[in-house]
Amino acid sequence: MARAWVINSYSGYQGLSLVDVPVEQPGPGEIRLRIEAFALNWGDMDLMLDNYSFSFHDFPARIGMEAAGIVEAVGDGVEGISIGDRYCTLPYFYYQRGASTETLIIDASYVTPAPDGLSAVESASIWMQYMTAYFPLAEISKVGAGNHVLATAATSTAGTASLEIGRILGATMIGTTRFAANRDYLQTKGADHVVVTDGKGPSVAEQLLEMTGGKGIDAAFDPVGETMIAQYSPALARDARIYFYGTLDTKPPVLPMKDFFQKNATFQPYSLFNYVENPDMCARGKAFVYRHLKGGHIKPSIDRVYPMEEYKQAWDYLRQPRTSHGKVVIKTGL
Repeated sequence: MARAWVINSYSGYQGLSLVDVPVEQPGPGEIRLRIEAFALNWGDMDLMLDNYSFSFHDFPARIGMEAAGIVEAVGDGVEGISIGDRYCTLPYFYYQRGASTETLIIDASYVTPAPDGLSAVESASIWMQYMTAYFPLAEISKVGAGNHVLATAATSTAGTASLEIGRILGATMIGTTRFAANRDYLQTKGADHVVVTDGKGPSVAEQLLEMTGGKGIDAAFDPVGETMIAQYSPALARDARIYFYGTLDTKPPVLPMKDFFQKNATFQPYSLFNYVENPDMCARGKAFVYRHLKGGHIKPSIDRVYPMEEYKQAWDYLRQPRTSHGKVVIKTGL
């Protein structure tokens, strides 16, 4: 037997229970991981309230899409994966098979070798944030020198990943934060400019137009929604693209269509999972992350690590305003 955190209804993380589960054998094309660490993600919070891009098929269900562990068993047809090696899960539509467990059966197409030199905790904290930021900036908009990119809620792990990746690609990166105290942190992560959205200075759009020399932003990487889009939409550049990948506002936005019409802007509801399922794009994303981890251009940032038994306390911490930043991770102790 192994332990797993499960949920039995869309009741939020307060409804999680730690239970014993059987250790299963992988089927064709699958492997079994002995999970060493798994990370918390805001999308999991939404999923536990049925506010995410997919829903559970039934209950009980496990939570989580970011984990690292040791390969314990390999199913028929799996090649190139050896028992005893450390692998990471890639973000995917995981349905019932979340990573909040000590033993995980997963399709071999959704794992990748742990990067050299990283601990299990660090290895569990990479792929969601960097792959989420990679595809919009590097594959779709292909930003580079001369482009201005806005990352809202930039202290989030995906937000800071976008700053790092945008810097690598040569774009001018602008991050938003509610608190002026976060300015230095965002600049160390790659922000050329920081907009503090506390309402004490010029409007967000006015600041963006000044920062871009009147041109406006070419892309926005936005998990916030309605209360933020209307603030920056007057500062969209011609043919700007908005990548909307979260609902921190808890509801879909009402779009400022006048600004969109005037600038021929595109609003794209964006889910990383659709790109992970494209083998060629996924391979390019993984290669980018491996290369820049090795080069020291990106690196995992860990805020706190909790033991398996304190999963709910970890969620308590994640949902509170924080003065430190980075991933919150559960270490199973295995």
